[in-house]
Amino acid sequence: MKSVNKSIATIALTTMMIVTISCKDEKKGNEVSSEEIEMNDAKKMSMSASEKVKVETILSDYFNLKDALVDDDNDKAKTLGNTLAKSLGSLDQSKYSENKLEKLAGIIADATVQSKHISETDIVKQREHFKILSKDLTNMVAFTGTENTLYQQFCPMYDGGSAWLSKSNNIKNPYYGSKMLTCGKVQKEIN
Repeated sequence: MKSVNKSIATIALTTMMIVTISCKDEKKGNEVSSEEIEMNDAKKMSMSASEKVKVETILSDYFNLKDALVDDDNDKAKTLGNTLAKSLGSLDQSKYSENKLEKLAGIIADATVQSKHISETDIVKQREHFKILSKDLTNMVAFTGTENTLYQQFCPMYDGGSAWLSKSNNIKNPYYGSKMLTCGKVQKEIN
């Protein structure tokens, strides 16, 4: 089933990219020259500044969601879960090899599902989905990289042990919020 979801996500993203490119070229009213195609291909091969912004935007949305859970704010977490789902959908995956693209598309698809669940549930369920989302975002960063130093933090008490990402090495636990705000430790630094 997971492989079917990955395939569907890959097909949907590919279709969306083709439609977007087609619409953009149609609005120009001009034919696309071979030089423009070569330039576009070259841009796809390396991460452009706008793509980096998208990765950083996704991470920023994730950190805002984490902070809402730290603050025990169910309504804000619902809104931010939806925001994160939209950001994940905007990640440009065109620069990755076919093998990596399939894996990344699966990670993004699962993270999007978890974000949507967060936007629809109470805080107890939000935290359950956040655990899976955190693993997905950690895996995403392994593929995309990040401009900033991140900290993978770990709470041994929540659900047999649960990790999350943070911009700071200070512990603020999203799984317990105000009940056990500083429960956890920095597991590793991600550059």
